[in-house]
Amino acid sequence: MSRYIAKAAIRGANLIVSEAEKMLQEAIKELGPETPVVFTNTAYYLPVILGFTGIEVQTLGDLQQVIDYAKKLLHPVPGDTLWLPYLGETLDCGVATLLAEEAIEGIRFARGLQPEPIPGLQLTGTSFTSPDGNSQEEEGGFANGPIDDVQLRAWGIQLVDGRMPGFAAIVGAARSNEAAVSIVRELQQRNILVFLSGNVNGRSIIHQLMEEGVEMGYDTYIVPFGTDTISAIYALGFATRSALTFGGLSGGQARDILLYNKYRVFAFVLALGEVDDLKYATAAGALNYGFPVIADTVIPQILPTGITQYEHVISMPFDDIEGETDAEKARRLVQRCIEVRGIKVKITEVPIPVPYGSAFEGERVRRADMRIEFGGRNARAFEYLRMADFDEVEDGKITLIGPSFEDVEVGGAMNLGILVEVAGRKMQEDFEPVLERQIHYFINGASGVQHIGQRDITWIRFSKAAVEKGFQIKHLGEILYARFHADFGSIVDKVQVTLITDEELFQEWLQKAREAYQARNIRLADMTDESVDEFYSCTLCQSFAPNHVCIVSPERLGLCGAYNWLDCKASYQINPTGPNQPVPKGICLDPVYGVWQGPNEFVYQNSHGTVERVSMYSIMRDPMTACGCFECIAMVIPEANGIMVVSREDPSMTPVGMKFSTLAGIAGGGLQTPGMMGVGKYYLLSKKFISAEGGFKRVVWLSKILKETMRDELQAVCEREGVPDLLDKIADGDTATTIEELLAFLEEKGHPALTMDPIF
Repeated sequence: MSRYIAKAAIRGANLIVSEAEKMLQEAIKELGPETPVVFTNTAYYLPVILGFTGIEVQTLGDLQQVIDYAKKLLHPVPGDTLWLPYLGETLDCGVATLLAEEAIEGIRFARGLQPEPIPGLQLTGTSFTSPDGNSQEEEGGFANGPIDDVQLRAWGIQLVDGRMPGFAAIVGAARSNEAAVSIVRELQQRNILVFLSGNVNGRSIIHQLMEEGVEMGYDTYIVPFGTDTISAIYALGFATRSALTFGGLSGGQARDILLYNKYRVFAFVLALGEVDDLKYATAAGALNYGFPVIADTVIPQILPTGITQYEHVISMPFDDIEGETDAEKARRLVQRCIEVRGIKVKITEVPIPVPYGSAFEGERVRRADMRIEFGGRNARAFEYLRMADFDEVEDGKITLIGPSFEDVEVGGAMNLGILVEVAGRKMQEDFEPVLERQIHYFINGASGVQHIGQRDITWIRFSKAAVEKGFQIKHLGEILYARFHADFGSIVDKVQVTLITDEELFQEWLQKAREAYQARNIRLADMTDESVDEFYSCTLCQSFAPNHVCIVSPERLGLCGAYNWLDCKASYQINPTGPNQPVPKGICLDPVYGVWQGPNEFVYQNSHGTVERVSMYSIMRDPMTACGCFECIAMVIPEANGIMVVSREDPSMTPVGMKFSTLAGIAGGGLQTPGMMGVGKYYLLSKKFISAEGGFKRVVWLSKILKETMRDELQAVCEREGVPDLLDKIADGDTATTIEELLAFLEEKGHPALTMDPIF
């Protein structure tokens, strides 16, 4: 262990803990010990503190025990003559630093000083509210602050299925704006999440990216936390919550949380510019998580000792990196970071003139930056994928029929049809809509290209910058050809793409596409659990919850909402040894509860013997397990003889006295909990939704956001169940947050659950 690093880190830890204690005393004196301390948009209290100590910080007064805990971890600064290993002391001080930093951010929230105001910063895809309740447009720009729970889940699924291989916590400022842009673009193209914080002499990489017009926010995988080093704590809070959410762990299980991150969350710290004592101390905290630190300046290196998987601290001085430009050096720096952390990156080579990767999927092309759009208010666009015979498809043929957009005014619109014809020995008609849905993700991967919608309501925009780099309509075909071969090569042998702007041909194929859409709707709607001989498994989340197994049927989609029966079937054809395996139903042991011999045997074997039996249609008897990716939680309320359904997007209190995050700790982690289960929100529409207990008529409380966003679909379910006004009889967060309020509401409305057979 480097004495230089140990000395700086321990010195920095002592200073920041002392500063946190001073700030806390001043805040308590001024605001009072009962002043609330809350990170916005998350219900995990202060997550790093919760993870390490189990302390659920809710007020300023609660922070005193955190400071006391941190002080016990501190060690004296090493002298100039005494030489010791120092590793243990340094890691202890790293933890103390993290606790102090999160305490400081909590105090700042109590004072209304977080998220940090950054003039001119605009974030994309972020549900943002400033400390005084205004939008960021009104306030002029704020850093992101803590990642909200909804986004945590969305990124968690991508971490599970491999689309997002890890995250980079960047602290400081790059050598130049060119280097800053190159670093984040290289990470984006590898689909690596980027967290930004810190500064060097008052200048942050956040400022550099703003000056270069780089979009930041959830949609682009670039999240600015703040311009001081302390704000880096939000990145480690994200890591801690990943372990709590998807690993089934609880607050206070510090060792398990750290090991979880070491082996399952592939992250690293990239320190840009001068490294001061606080940065050393914060880096020591990150090492506890198994996250290595790479610096672009000359600092002592720490070779492997078992804390991280490979090297601990790496020095890669920017001036010594090979390359004629800062951009080239930055690319090599990023590659070294990936090697040190051992991140496995899969890049699909797409021959187009703009950067390409999943990180660009959320990029927005604003009207002022737009060169051309297809669809939208002033035109129409459609996309249609169909299976064809081998002799009808010429592999690699990309054809534009009709004019391009050169003669269309800047900012104008035109019609566009995208016809993808595929042939394959294992291709089936049922796969057509599954593959067609991928067009949205494939096209959105191009920087400067925006894709919204599907089928005949597609809307595509090209930015001026993309067109200036040479992007044309034909490149849509290049993207689709490359990606369908790369991602669906097991079932697709030939791909042909026709891009149609000729008006007569456009109308002809639009009609053919609409006829196909309608035929698919009928075919999919007719599928039932009884009409198939096998279900499918999904074990994608076992990297996070080792004992969890999803069983997906035509009438019960995966609890994450991202995989239905057809998706799993296609996935199996693509990867026969992957996470989606066919599960023969076998003998039906109980048709009411939905129990089959085949799923029971599969679940028992693949849950490592922890789950012996699973009921597909019941919440009370042997319900399906959950990982942590579920869209909603269904839970029995005995007093009401019914169940409540809580959406992950709902931060409010429920009648059982717990919010979503607390309930998730009970429902997740691969546990089988009678009376509680995680579900996908569209499972609520299924005839098989807890049909053993009476189905949708058992729902007595429903998150308001589900009522609002799914009202038409839910109303159809109510009519199917023979209670057309049922939706108005179901309480929500506006009408009941306690059992007493709920029962009074149900009595007043005459909810049918009150007269149904006892649910127990």
